[in-house]
Amino acid sequence: MTTRLIEALQAFLITEVSVEKTLIDGRGFLPKEVIDPELQEWGKSSDFTDLYLKTVQTYKRLFKNWQAGSKVEVAMIRLIMIPLMEKALEEPENILMMHHFCNKEEYVYHHAISIGLIGGYIAFKMKCNRADVYQAAIGECLADCGMAKLPPRLLNKRESLTADDYKEIHAHPIFSYKMIKDSSIIKDSVKVAVLEHHGRLDGTGYPKRLKTKPMNLFSKIIAVADVFHAMTSERAYRKKQSPFKVLEMIFHDDFGKFDITVVKTL
Repeated sequence: MTTRLIEALQAFLITEVSVEKTLIDGRGFLPKEVIDPELQEWGKSSDFTDLYLKTVQTYKRLFKNWQAGSKVEVAMIRLIMIPLMEKALEEPENILMMHHFCNKEEYVYHHAISIGLIGGYIAFKMKCNRADVYQAAIGECLADCGMAKLPPRLLNKRESLTADDYKEIHAHPIFSYKMIKDSSIIKDSVKVAVLEHHGRLDGTGYPKRLKTKPMNLFSKIIAVADVFHAMTSERAYRKKQSPFKVLEMIFHDDFGKFDITVVKTL
């Protein structure tokens, strides 16, 4: 079975298929493993924290592969994110605690998994169907995959970023979009959300966009999830802040930039 066929099956939430033991010409056929044996038991951990940390480390390995030039395997992201999303839906109190796990050295990896879970849960609370909850989780987890195309010095920088640094970083949504745009697993509206997850309703943000262009629901959700986790997490050049203070800042100081319904849901 090819990777493309596997992606198509997973896109429709098909978890099992039967495979004939013989080929069409009558010859015997022994199928090869298509999933890493280490991942066959994925998601069976009963502890949210263990599964979360395991998912972060797997994402970290994938991210380093992208830095080396490998293509993004969206099917793999789906494989590791859905069990964790399910666990978060069962135990939503863990979602508010994720910023405690984040550290300066591995912020990029924690951020990806956390905004996937936060965004997926917001979609769930906004009455999206389960398939769209998964789409939100997978898409938001991949929103910053384009960071892998930036110079490593930017990811590891300990001092405040310069104007030139920000200019380079502002290109990452475009890189992220290009890296996932051909995937058959992700909906087009989610791909657009990846591209404009740093956009704002008032037309500010990046990359630059027309003020008259409406943001779709996935874009509105990811924008809020992204800024909420970023501001509540410890980063190399910025201290973390209380989730309650951050919510107040988003609600009042940034009024007009984010969708009010999404903010109230969070």
